[in-house]
Amino acid sequence: NLGRIQFSMSYNFDTMTLVLHIKRAVELPAKDFSGTSDPFVKICLLPDKKNKMETKVKRRNLNPHWNETFQFEGFPYDKLQHRVLYLQVFDYDRFSRNDPIGEVHLPLCEVDLTESPTFWKDLRPCPNSNDNLGELLVSLCYQPTAQRITIVVMKARHLKAMDITGTSDPYVKIWLVYREKKIEKKKTSCKKRCLNPVFNESFIFDIPMDKMKETSFIISVMDKDTLKKNDVIGKVCLAPRSGPLETKHWKEMISKPRQPVAMWHGLKK
Repeated sequence: NLGRIQFSMSYNFDTMTLVLHIKRAVELPAKDFSGTSDPFVKICLLPDKKNKMETKVKRRNLNPHWNETFQFEGFPYDKLQHRVLYLQVFDYDRFSRNDPIGEVHLPLCEVDLTESPTFWKDLRPCPNSNDNLGELLVSLCYQPTAQRITIVVMKARHLKAMDITGTSDPYVKIWLVYREKKIEKKKTSCKKRCLNPVFNESFIFDIPMDKMKETSFIISVMDKDTLKKNDVIGKVCLAPRSGPLETKHWKEMISKPRQPVAMWHGLKK
């Protein structure tokens, strides 16, 4: 269950304008380690993907109310019959790429716009949202006396090729985050033209005991690019409350102090 979204549509024949009203969503899944999401909606009329509109972000809300109106002007009614309304709900992430929650496709040829209909639609999975980005092997070691965590970035496998040559130049970037604020950044060396890189590089982070519950690590595998901005291949969020595997890794680290605990993690967008 990815949740449901409510919206309505109408058509102004005088101005040839399609009016879309995004009302709300219910029962959205939690995407953030804090157990909630920051959802917003992207809107376009396929096949045109360039002219996208989007709602405001609703912070920490799994049942958001947007009540926002969008207008698609200059569309003769007969041409709308060949368009598909495409809604994508995302979880806003200020540290990296926004995380897709789900989507709706509605061919307008199936809609009687003279009736100004209202819809409830189930969100469907976004295709290829996390497919084939690769995996990362990371080891965590908690030392309670020293109040520090050692992260060893061991290796990655089956990374997605980001370059036109069919390969990538990966390195790993680690952000220590406390209460959703970036505190400290560290990164590995870069491995040229490699989709299965071995790093074996360790990083130490000092974390007071009383701050552990609100601490997280965002570990991103990047593709280094000399000519433009480096691309994010995928990421992992290790925290007390994250995905099932990430949370398991964190709890195991806490329950086995002074022992390195290694685990493979699938990369996510």
